[in-house]
Amino acid sequence: MAKLWAGIDAGKAHHHCVVIDADGNRLFSQKIPNDEPALLELMANVLKLGDGDEIIWATDLNHGGPALLIAILVAHGQNILYIPGRVVHHASKLYRGEGKTDAKDAAVIADQARMRRDLQPLRAGDEISTGLRLLTARRADKSADRVRAINRLQAQLLEYFPALERAFDYSRSKAALLLLTKHRTPDGIRRTGQARLHAWLKTHGTRSSAAVAAAAVAAAKSQHTIVAAQHVGEGIVAALAQEIITLNEELATLDALISEKVTEHQHTEVLLSMPGFGPVLAAEFLGATGGDLTVFQTADRFAGVVGLAPAPRDSGRISGNHHRPRRYDRRLLRVFYLSGLSALKSCPASRSYYDRKRREGKTHIQAMLSLARRRLNVLWAMLRDGTTYTCTRVPVPAARFAA
Repeated sequence: MAKLWAGIDAGKAHHHCVVIDADGNRLFSQKIPNDEPALLELMANVLKLGDGDEIIWATDLNHGGPALLIAILVAHGQNILYIPGRVVHHASKLYRGEGKTDAKDAAVIADQARMRRDLQPLRAGDEISTGLRLLTARRADKSADRVRAINRLQAQLLEYFPALERAFDYSRSKAALLLLTKHRTPDGIRRTGQARLHAWLKTHGTRSSAAVAAAAVAAAKSQHTIVAAQHVGEGIVAALAQEIITLNEELATLDALISEKVTEHQHTEVLLSMPGFGPVLAAEFLGATGGDLTVFQTADRFAGVVGLAPAPRDSGRISGNHHRPRRYDRRLLRVFYLSGLSALKSCPASRSYYDRKRREGKTHIQAMLSLARRRLNVLWAMLRDGTTYTCTRVPVPAARFAA
């Protein structure tokens, strides 16, 4: 049994470390800069304090600020536990005093590590999975920026040219975005005319240039009133359209990098053989798990981390009352949910299972979560055994459930 527990309240520029013994007595408390020499000195001091006994380290973050500290501890063979910040927040209410300090949070982390046996061991991901986590996080940021820019573009168009706002799906049409960089007002589009718009779009290599030109002219002919401050609005629209085009190009570049990087991982062949998994979702899965499922020990425990293991809420005579867990990895749940949606189109077994759950009276969300759990069990076995997915044909019932 470990003799000492070291709790780390992680930050950006500094961490705070508190070490306690088996009775919960505080033996060490120090604020440490997030620099390698200081972190190495901290580890040496704590190990010296343990005098050869095992030290259990615990932190409330598993990436970001404490990444260097985690890498140093892993490189020196130290045991690290991960305690989610939400757990630390609620646990702090059970300790004396209402104040909140880094030292108190670090002490709570150390004490929780001392008492609890259900905490997840923390391992630094391999180089490929860590790189994929960074790339997919960057892609998620760019994708969110793109969604916000499209929403702002549509809101701005609605201010002075609602017909053009309704005419196109700006999340899909590159030609419509390109149109807005030069032609974005009713009077301007009417003056240009359909033929010249078509020719201009065609010279820029856009698809459906004729249809886009025709739709734009039709929208312009439906509005002859010039709204106040149209000249201001059109400048904003042009900037937003160019921003979205740039974001689309950056996302395409990131997708190419992710597709190239993910092929370097040992589990990629197994993941891509699973219906619904493409390079991006496979990369997100590897980045979120660190490329090693053995840390989760069992498929059931992994399902709990993903958020696909219902938690009981029984009391008195009420039993069998289950609800979705509140603490889970939203990135992994998103991976299994989206891959399940995609598998409905390409995998007969997934489609048949989903339809059966709908016939049993489950909602779309409930059926999808059931399918996601089933697929998690299959993927766990595939990765454990190193086998790829083999598609089996499922007989289609005579009358498919109509959602």
